[in-house]
Amino acid sequence: MIGLQVIKPGPLSLIQDGGRSGWQHLGVSPGGPMDWQAAAWANRLVDNPWGSALLEVALGGVELECRVSTWLALTGADAPVELDGSPLSAWSRFAVHPGQRLRIGFARSGQRFYLAAAGGFAVCAVLGSASTHVREGMGGLAGDGVALREGDVLACAEASFPGVASVPWRYRLSAEAPLRVILGSDSADFSGEQLDAFFSRPWHLTPRSDRMGARLAGEGLVAPSREWSQGVARGAIQVPPDGQPIILQADRQTMGGYPTIGWLYPRDSWRLAQIPPNSPLRFARGNLIEAQAELRSFYNFFGR
Repeated sequence: MIGLQVIKPGPLSLIQDGGRSGWQHLGVSPGGPMDWQAAAWANRLVDNPWGSALLEVALGGVELECRVSTWLALTGADAPVELDGSPLSAWSRFAVHPGQRLRIGFARSGQRFYLAAAGGFAVCAVLGSASTHVREGMGGLAGDGVALREGDVLACAEASFPGVASVPWRYRLSAEAPLRVILGSDSADFSGEQLDAFFSRPWHLTPRSDRMGARLAGEGLVAPSREWSQGVARGAIQVPPDGQPIILQADRQTMGGYPTIGWLYPRDSWRLAQIPPNSPLRFARGNLIEAQAELRSFYNFFGR
């Protein structure tokens, strides 16, 4: 099989694509990339269609041996990246040939990388998607939800491009700005004092955060009581009884019973995916129209 052989898989490297849509009524999470901005750019750099299968690398520490002449693109977190010992530029595409080794060091900033191959990685779909969902045991190379392991081969085709290309700085999301929130759902049941407290109190991202949800730590909120569950979406900010908010991410559950104070803007959910544990978080009030306009512009640009 031609492609990229895994020499070192890193802490958590997962095949992801456009996600597993149409199954939430049966409790199946959509999954997909944590940072859609970086993933979409990786595919675009090698002319792949929206949602083509690529590799999401958490933290780094990955080494791959090439068995094919093709082009790859790497975006996302910042880290030392080398091809046969020669450094590569961030957010760029580059040619590889059989016998060469690609090394992705550990992240200096950010949390996740996205590696795309021209034509996408050839992976069998489960319920219409190759996205790896470890908790639900589906997707990935063997369809069983297992992360990449040493010896695995990421199958891809030969390809050629006229030259290198990279993503300008202005198109890369900044982690510095506050995360914007659309109030709604149960926000009317929170007191005005508690809503103000959510936006004014200092919060930190805890190490317990993962692909399912970002867990915050700070002076807890007083949430309203609720005795029923409802459907939830990515970016929903739930407040459990301990008052420590949880922001749902790509591998979230499909139903939830905790009160929901609002939702992050979709593009801010992607920024959150690159923020390291123990980092301070700031929130700002936003509005639905602005969030929709941003997302519509993003989808139009990438041809979704």
